[in-house]
Amino acid sequence: MSAPRLSDHAYAAIVDIINADDLEVGARLPSEARLAEMFGMSRAIVREALMRLASDGITEARRGAGSFVKSRPSERLSAFMSAAELPTTLGSYEVRFVLEAEAARLAATRRTPQEMAHIEEGMELLREALLSSEPAHAEDMELHRRIAEATGNPAFRLALEALHPDIDKIMRAGVDISRSRPPQVIATMLREHDVIVDAIRAQDPEGAALAMRWHLWEGRRRLMP
Repeated sequence: MSAPRLSDHAYAAIVDIINADDLEVGARLPSEARLAEMFGMSRAIVREALMRLASDGITEARRGAGSFVKSRPSERLSAFMSAAELPTTLGSYEVRFVLEAEAARLAATRRTPQEMAHIEEGMELLREALLSSEPAHAEDMELHRRIAEATGNPAFRLALEALHPDIDKIMRAGVDISRSRPPQVIATMLREHDVIVDAIRAQDPEGAALAMRWHLWEGRRRLMP
């Protein structure tokens, strides 16, 4: 594993400020120059961290006004990953948006009847796990893995496995956080997966890609309060 970049440290430090100062959504962060002074880093490093935080949906930049808190990571998230791990772990979504949306698109085009049955079985195993009190992250990963396999291109499976350490943390956290909320949150998560599977079954490549991207987008949003 490569050493964390300076921007990773700045990213984590800004998240720590949001949490330690209990900044509410809409609160203004210290200026870029002030953050650079606080961290002993260049403004360019802080700027990169703020851009990545914005990509992950935690902050937003307002022209001429600075950066503001857009959403706060759930307090339960810290049970699965430290602030120092957030840049890499949440950053994996940027890769998954590309990788898994394309995997779903190709699966809808190329899947065989046997692979479709395999995906449908994975969906039912996930449904059973999510509706129980048992951990469901393994079943969630398995469904995504079966979709990747249905592309007929082993590189998708290999790429997904390379991301597994980060995806595993996200899926564990996502299930735990969702179960702490009203029951409709789990129901929504299931519907998102159902839409992906339905599109693959219907051999609708663009629909499958869009459904996967939406699911990942919503999954990242569920990690926030």
